[in-house]
Amino acid sequence: MGGAEVMAFLTHLAVDRNVAPSTQNQAKSALLFLYRVVLQFDLPWMDEIVAAKEKRRLPVVLTHGEVRSLLHELSGTMGLVAALLYGTGMRLLEGLRLRVKDVGFERRELIVRSGKGGKDRVTVLPENLLLPLRDHLVRVKTLHGRDLADGLGEVWMPHALAQKYPSESRAWGWQWVFPSAKVSADPRTGQVMRHHLNEASVQKAVTVAARRAGIDKPCSPHVLRHSFATHMLQAGYDIRTVQELLGHADVKTTMVYTHVLNRGGRGVRSPLDQI
Repeated sequence: MGGAEVMAFLTHLAVDRNVAPSTQNQAKSALLFLYRVVLQFDLPWMDEIVAAKEKRRLPVVLTHGEVRSLLHELSGTMGLVAALLYGTGMRLLEGLRLRVKDVGFERRELIVRSGKGGKDRVTVLPENLLLPLRDHLVRVKTLHGRDLADGLGEVWMPHALAQKYPSESRAWGWQWVFPSAKVSADPRTGQVMRHHLNEASVQKAVTVAARRAGIDKPCSPHVLRHSFATHMLQAGYDIRTVQELLGHADVKTTMVYTHVLNRGGRGVRSPLDQI
């Protein structure tokens, strides 16, 4: 098949199948990779493809009461992770990839490394989590000490730092804040080390907790990020501050949260309420 057939298929996805834009783009990228890299055949630029229309959707946001009920159903490490995601606005993987050295207790801040777009940023460390997080790190340090005694204790290092500073991979500051309960072999090197918590475990824990709390909305760890942004705006913080805490490159991305607020020019009362 050539360019005409590929264009017809991608147009079919948008027109007949009515797929999401991300689904069509994924199919397009896969086909381009197949033809250019595997088959070594360069397809013509596919300008004639009918692009799937962007569907504008509002984020799912929990109320303060729902967040309280959800966190009440979680305990231990999972409860701490969920509270940290809601209290900081971090994405799930950003929270799980936190290193000990990036937790600033005195300044009450967290440094998020290599977030979306490869950017670093600083976000707030909730005061209510200072003591629970300190206690958690005491237990993590004990676990790290046992790993060192067993000849382990290494973690994955970014940007080839493992070769540049080979001893740093065992240093306490580079350890994961939320390490996995088990050690495993790194699929890239075969080296046995302790990875961070699996994101699927946190997602399952939050989903089950939401069900126990009687929350009917679709609930995932990312909903806690949406709730953080909305509740910050409700508390009166300006949108640029919220944008920086979330790590959005464009303030237009943050503005989606203004649509779920009952404030400002859109915070009107229905005439029916005045009868």
